[in-house]
Amino acid sequence: MAPRTKTRERIVQVSLELFNQQGERNITTNHIAAHMGISPGNLYYHFPNKQAIIAELFGEYEALVKSFLIPTQHRLPTIEDKRDFFLAIIDGMWRYRFLHRDLEHLLSADPELAARYRVFSQRCLVQAMAIYRGFIDAGILQMNESQIEWTSLNTWIVLTSWVRFLCTARENSEQLNEDAIRRGVYQVLMLESGFIAPQARQAFDALCQAFHAPLHKVLI
Repeated sequence: MAPRTKTRERIVQVSLELFNQQGERNITTNHIAAHMGISPGNLYYHFPNKQAIIAELFGEYEALVKSFLIPTQHRLPTIEDKRDFFLAIIDGMWRYRFLHRDLEHLLSADPELAARYRVFSQRCLVQAMAIYRGFIDAGILQMNESQIEWTSLNTWIVLTSWVRFLCTARENSEQLNEDAIRRGVYQVLMLESGFIAPQARQAFDALCQAFHAPLHKVLI
């Protein structure tokens, strides 16, 4: 069983690399098999079609986000926790950037995946609101419930559309880098800037500086 498991894992990893590098629409199962040096039949033994590979990759991404998008437990959160949240978000966006870039196409091509994504997005919004409430309890943010709701929604919109924005606005859309994705987090921090408690302002401004990337470099 070990070789079969290893082949399946390699198919998933190679597919992720190719989707990220060349775009999911430009890669077929034959491309994946050829890149791996295996027969298409061997690939189909593990995955019946490309949609099944994409669903597997989405499951990985979903599990990754679930692992970090949770409020701090048994203590109040800190600015350092906010930094860790955003670093984890950047890592996920970069590792699975094809999902963000090609999302609309992927969901329209697979109704089952679209249904999974709707549940995922609603869960993420609920968790984001819980995280914001934690920062309010910690005296870092000052928001009412309405502000929590729209800030969470705007954060979701910015982060899930940022890679697609980069691909349409950059001169070299095929050469994304983590610094360009980092700027998306800076945009989210700007949404929060008007709600920072005075005692947290200095630490928050330092956090913003850490995630800032000059726009002219982001759009190169």
